[in-house]
Amino acid sequence: MTERGGSRVHERWARLRFSIIGALLAAPPAKGALRAALEQLAAREWRHPSTGAPVRFGVSTLERWFYRARGEQHDPVGVLRRKRRGDAGAQASMTPALREALLAQYAAHKSWSAQLHRDNLAALAEARPELRPVPSYATVRRFLAARGLTKRRPMTTRQTEGALAAAARLEAREVRRYESEYSGGLWHWDCHNGSKRVLTPRGEWRTPVLFGVLDDHSRLACHLQWYWAENAENIAHGLSQAEPVRDSVCGA
Repeated sequence: MTERGGSRVHERWARLRFSIIGALLAAPPAKGALRAALEQLAAREWRHPSTGAPVRFGVSTLERWFYRARGEQHDPVGVLRRKRRGDAGAQASMTPALREALLAQYAAHKSWSAQLHRDNLAALAEARPELRPVPSYATVRRFLAARGLTKRRPMTTRQTEGALAAAARLEAREVRRYESEYSGGLWHWDCHNGSKRVLTPRGEWRTPVLFGVLDDHSRLACHLQWYWAENAENIAHGLSQAEPVRDSVCGA
């Protein structure tokens, strides 16, 4: 994790720890006086390296930092950096049997949500004791997300060229989804060519274009209108027609 200024959090922690016990290293207390010196440091407040909020540390914690830094000959600051847990990201609750069952379940049902996968694991565990205890929803969701196993729409029976291209793109690239927190916060607009041609009053066959505006949060279609072309004039007109609907949804 990198913060403002390019300084890493664990490096800030190392500098803070060394600044606290550094005086004891430069001027070691007399024999038997270390405990009292540590208690004085424990009674003080220090600034949290990330939030800046006041924070205190116990005597045992300060004592551990002191001996760790004193025993390091080359880099007493670096030895005080936070260490990554050896089992970080391993998800110990996901046993090999659970992993195998969940991966097989996802391969058969890519359109299922993480909650549905977890619920079906629980049902499967009733007949298969090796799958117990069933992990929580959060664990299942993290396991799937870490492997890029996101929920995907089922393929329709109509395998069009565009549908196949979209499916190939989802397989090959990461697609990040987002949603606006409030109605009116984000609009999506697009144009779609009609499937049938229309005979105009002038006797010409033309393909109309459907313009639509969708509110991201409420999923409300603010405006739909047919035009003869997708150009700046028609887009501006369609957006102006959707504006009053957006204002009524937002309570403006």
